[in-house]
Amino acid sequence: MKRSSFLKATLIAAVATVALLGAQPGSAKTFTWANDGDVSSMDPYARQETFLLSFMANVYEPLARRDRNLKLEPALATKWTQVNPTLWRFDLRKNVKFQGGEPFTADDVLFSFERARGKGSNVGSNFTSVGEIRKVDDFTVEVATKYPDPLVVDKLAQIGIMSKSWAEKNNAVNCADMTKNEENYATRNANGTGPFKITDREPDVKTVLEAYKGWWDKPEHNVDKVIFQRIANDATRVAALLSGEIDMIYTVPPQDTDRIAKSKGLRVLEGPETRVVFLGFNQQSTELPESNVKGKNPFKDKRVREAFYRAIDVEAIKRTVMRGQSKPTALMIGQGLNGYDKAMDVRPKYDPALSKKLLAEAGYPNGFETGMDCPNDRYVKDAAICQAAVSMLAKIGIKVDLLAQTRSKYFAKILRTQSDLAKPPNTSFYMLGWSPGATYDVHNVFESIIETPDPKSGKGQYNSGGYSNAKFDELTDKIGQETDVAKRTAMIKEATKIYMDDYAYIPLHQQVLVWAAKDNVDLFQPADNYFPLRYVKVK
Repeated sequence: MKRSSFLKATLIAAVATVALLGAQPGSAKTFTWANDGDVSSMDPYARQETFLLSFMANVYEPLARRDRNLKLEPALATKWTQVNPTLWRFDLRKNVKFQGGEPFTADDVLFSFERARGKGSNVGSNFTSVGEIRKVDDFTVEVATKYPDPLVVDKLAQIGIMSKSWAEKNNAVNCADMTKNEENYATRNANGTGPFKITDREPDVKTVLEAYKGWWDKPEHNVDKVIFQRIANDATRVAALLSGEIDMIYTVPPQDTDRIAKSKGLRVLEGPETRVVFLGFNQQSTELPESNVKGKNPFKDKRVREAFYRAIDVEAIKRTVMRGQSKPTALMIGQGLNGYDKAMDVRPKYDPALSKKLLAEAGYPNGFETGMDCPNDRYVKDAAICQAAVSMLAKIGIKVDLLAQTRSKYFAKILRTQSDLAKPPNTSFYMLGWSPGATYDVHNVFESIIETPDPKSGKGQYNSGGYSNAKFDELTDKIGQETDVAKRTAMIKEATKIYMDDYAYIPLHQQVLVWAAKDNVDLFQPADNYFPLRYVKVK
């Protein structure tokens, strides 16, 4: 080689090396964000809770996932076919590997589905219509349903697939039952096929994820590392965003929204959420576990439930607690979801005088005492809402002993696994929020929250108070199979009227979804309040 050619080649190589070395630090993107509560477990079946399901959906993937418009699209299944009214076939994606290196096959799907509807799992309600699950070959699975279920693919889209060999190797074949404070290897470790993998886990402090380089899909994100921090205190969390310490907060305190929106370099993302926050009664026990009323359960009397309902001023809660960031509702399903009926969304009048009259008629002229369970880090201003309800109920003679605690302890107390549904509830009066994220359809709400708890089928698994109405149950089962839109709509109206007339629950409001982030971060905010990291870009 001539000297000039050699020098030219050497110079080109040197420039290329410098450019490469210089580009590496700049190309490594770290995204840091915070929430007021932690992820309760790394196990995707540990709890039917949006935050856990959302967080772990970045690690574990289902057969079908939701796109930006919340429509189903292929994920670990490339396609699905309804062979007949009660049989679905899934063609699985080939050449997919779990983050631990294990190949993905039909055996992992069968194992995951059985684990998800098995011992200790809290997501079994997604399988109420599912009968046999069978392997056709290494990349084909069939799911037979007990009856025609047009929503079965939607339900299975919430089930992330685990590695059978990994779970067996690490003694995590069954899900640890969080209602009994159990743990196993999958509680603190994870191994999915998704775009991010867990590299460090400090419960209630932080969780670190890194982009999975072997992900089968083409990344839309440009993030190499994600650091999630739990910052429980509202002021501290907002201060961390304002100072630039973190890039985003998921759950913005209503009182700080305007200040953040006006701060240079920050922006607020706001939209309606599908979740409805409500209060529930223990209507199953013969005697409340936390009350001065002995020998009977006052919540079994509809007049008492109506008295509580009419004593809660949801407009005052919207104005003083939520700072306008809520939509009061009379329904257990939010606007924008299939089955929502605006004409029926009319609350009985706030009327504490009538509440006192109803209590007197029910035999409680001086009121009574009851316990109340509430989270303090799960829903927007949850503890403050419960404190407001306590004050409102005091005006009609009800003394409420409020227990507000972190979500892990709270859910462990009020939720029950399928096998425990025949047992009396552990709570007397409680707050809960629900978004039918599995199907975006009212049937999910009816079957999971309002239908009679059934340990055999798993229906009513999140009906923590045990409300029961045989006619409602009959309608719900029919709605789950009906394909005629007009007939289905009529049945939904009838079922809705039943739970409203029964004062089965006290719906409070539909939350407004509020996130805040630096303006150099691109985020996508779905209406179901999931947070898909695969869309995050840091400029």
